[in-house]
Amino acid sequence: MPLYQWLFFDADGTLFDYERAEAVALAQAFQRSGIPFQSDFLKVYRRINQNLWQTLEKGLITPDVLKVRRFELLFATTGIAHSPTDFGAIYLECLAEGSELIDGALETLDVLRRNYRMAIVTNGLQAVQRARLARSVIRGHISEIIISEEIGFAKPALEFFDAAFARLGNPSKREVLMIGDNWISDIQGASQYGMDTCWFNPRRQPRPDKPEITFEVASLREITQWLK
Repeated sequence: MPLYQWLFFDADGTLFDYERAEAVALAQAFQRSGIPFQSDFLKVYRRINQNLWQTLEKGLITPDVLKVRRFELLFATTGIAHSPTDFGAIYLECLAEGSELIDGALETLDVLRRNYRMAIVTNGLQAVQRARLARSVIRGHISEIIISEEIGFAKPALEFFDAAFARLGNPSKREVLMIGDNWISDIQGASQYGMDTCWFNPRRQPRPDKPEITFEVASLREITQWLK
């Protein structure tokens, strides 16, 4: 078993229950904006948002563009006449309040903190990620948080991992394990950088042939069976 010094955790979908927070935040933002909310808005928004995040991870748009563009497209699709800039700001405030964890996250970090230092490495937005970590019960478990919006590069870019390693004093890549649910940004990105990887795969999706990974878990608690 490699002797890791650091564990890199993705945030959304790995530690934080992003789908739940997203659904609640969108409904709250509509309410606070005085716009009637329909349940099918969430499905439309998620499709738009996912496409834009994939575009951002390719380096084709900036976080500032994404924050507004997703609501421009949502309102154009649903026929809503409202400022996407104003709505986007309200939505981020609501999303930052959603610090609910994935099942098993707290218990897993309680065990791992005995022998490892842990960092969050995320493509999320600064205003959301720092606020939700500050109010989360796991805030004392996390030594560093590296956010793509702050450093100017997003996973899976090698520059993102360069910045993350520099923040930690440039440990050996052999001493760091990446744990995340996104195959492209977390697993492929870290593997291409030369790190060991643990794919968090709660939906038990088929594993792609490449790259090779070090571990695969369907539950965060399984990690403690490998790492003591």
